[in-house]
Amino acid sequence: MKNNMNITKIKEILPHRYPFLLIDKVLEINSNKNLTALKNVTANEEFFSGHFPAKPVMPGVLIIESMAQAAAIFAIESTDYYDINNHIIYLTSIENAHFRNPVIPGDSMIIHISYIKSRKNFWKIYGEAKVDDIKVADAVFSAMLIKKNS
Repeated sequence: MKNNMNITKIKEILPHRYPFLLIDKVLEINSNKNLTALKNVTANEEFFSGHFPAKPVMPGVLIIESMAQAAAIFAIESTDYYDINNHIIYLTSIENAHFRNPVIPGDSMIIHISYIKSRKNFWKIYGEAKVDDIKVADAVFSAMLIKKNS
């Protein structure tokens, strides 16, 4: 079990950068089992100026993207052969996505990732996001780890 992966370590693993890096911290990771991550949703997020100005709501696709980034960290950290200089992970599918409650400025979104299965460089992972222990979204993600020059 690993704890407290900070933003510096996350940026070493994921290629995403502001404004598209949507994970602030990994709270806990158990290789090949699960991961818990944090996204602090602030009023300064660029998307709130247009979604929606009178009543800001985090777009569902960005909630999904937050979960997908957490899932990518989980898969990468659960793989022995990943090399940051030679590999990248790509999202290949999203299944059974559900949006249950809005996420608004000031929320701390906790993302839970659970292993479903993997084979060679292919992963299937369940993700759910919660705010104040209330599920706001969930989905099943598939991802593939590939060599960058392939």
